[in-house]
Amino acid sequence: MRAPEFLLAAGLPLVLAACATSSIEMAPERPDRPWNPAVTSSGEIVAGSRGGGTVSAGYVLPANPALGVLPPAPALDSDKAYSLAELVDIAESANPKTRIAWDEARRAALAAGIAESTYLPKITVTAVGGYQTSNDESASGGVAAASLLWLLFDFGERQAVVEGAKQTSVISNIAFTASHQELIHEVSLAFYAHAAAKAHRATAAGSLANARSVQAAAEDRYAHGVGTLIEVAQARQATAQANLASVQATGEVQDNYIALITAMGISPLTKIRIADVSDRKLSPSMVAPVETIVSAALARRPDMLSAYAAHKASLANVRAAKAEFMPKVFVSATGSHNSGRLRITSLPGLGDQSPTVNLDTNRTGGVILAGVTVPLFDGGRRAAQLAQARAAADGAKARLAQVQDDAVKQIAVADNALRTSLESVSAADALVAAAQTTFDAALGAYRSGVGSITDVTIAETQLLQARNAATDAYSTALSAAATLALATGTLGSAPEFGR
Repeated sequence: MRAPEFLLAAGLPLVLAACATSSIEMAPERPDRPWNPAVTSSGEIVAGSRGGGTVSAGYVLPANPALGVLPPAPALDSDKAYSLAELVDIAESANPKTRIAWDEARRAALAAGIAESTYLPKITVTAVGGYQTSNDESASGGVAAASLLWLLFDFGERQAVVEGAKQTSVISNIAFTASHQELIHEVSLAFYAHAAAKAHRATAAGSLANARSVQAAAEDRYAHGVGTLIEVAQARQATAQANLASVQATGEVQDNYIALITAMGISPLTKIRIADVSDRKLSPSMVAPVETIVSAALARRPDMLSAYAAHKASLANVRAAKAEFMPKVFVSATGSHNSGRLRITSLPGLGDQSPTVNLDTNRTGGVILAGVTVPLFDGGRRAAQLAQARAAADGAKARLAQVQDDAVKQIAVADNALRTSLESVSAADALVAAAQTTFDAALGAYRSGVGSITDVTIAETQLLQARNAATDAYSTALSAAATLALATGTLGSAPEFGR
């Protein structure tokens, strides 16, 4: 080998290695200094480049204005009071979670189609031109070739692979449905929490009105020389506390509004009206014997159906692994045309395209082959893969049993929570009635001069607590009913529990 050729052969690997290691320049220069990225004129960070010039102060990244543009909000009527069903409908269209689940389901379906395509032959057309030299002879020209490779029989391996891919598609479709159920549940809970917050605000406003009535009574008694200045101060303190509670309740409404809008997947800056559900009566049909719903729930819950499909997919993988031990029958055909004097018997392949082989060195030629391949020895790879597939199938069966146990527990817990919350609603309503009677009596007695400001203040506080407890019990009952519907796999649309 001549010296220039030797230097080129020896130096080329070093040059390529230097190209690989030079990419370290893309990383931050020092561990205690900010990264200074290169940016385009529009503010986008340039991949693979480090910025020059002065490093910006602090660890603040450059702003990309394109990312600061909010997506357009859905067309909503600001004057309309939206019901839960309407909010759920908006969420299913606007929330990215459903889109992600939909895309995953489509990807899995296409994967099943890719698996089915293995039943069809692979046909490749290739054209090359080249120059060939050997000793003192040289040749040039072009070769065009078409090849076909078709696997005819494989003892069910492709069928098992297709079955596994189809079961994976089923799992993705179930996950798509589950994502909608979970979104409905999330929006429902946020809706009920917002309704409870509005009820708390109304209760706080009523408590503030009561406090002002007590304060007016205390000031009137003091003006007529019956009451004391301490009573007036206590009444004013109670009014101030009630006013603070009212302000906090208003903030709670806004917080829950943002939580509801966020759960829907639209901008929290969106302003819409939410329908009131405070006059909605709870239906006795919300409660059914838990034994009667468990069996039906297990048959339709997304996690149960998904675990069952995963088990079927694992069994298909076992069949595919077993088929790897069996022969494969195939047919191959190649046709070629040589427009020069190139003497080659194969053409290279690119990517997943196999090389084109069995070329005839004559100007035009063709070959048709049929054969059988028999795997004899691979160092135990197929045996290990079969053992892996069997272990995965056993694990999938165990997970199915575990999912079933967890599902029964979730249903039982959700059922108990609903029963308890419904009983709490009745108890809280009775408490509100008693607290209202106590407050009215205490205020009347105080105005008549036979009661104390302390009794009125205590009664007022207890009335506020009782009303808030009733609101919370009502909201909890609705939420518990939605949670039970989710646990039983029946939450297919916005819940309508009240009648």
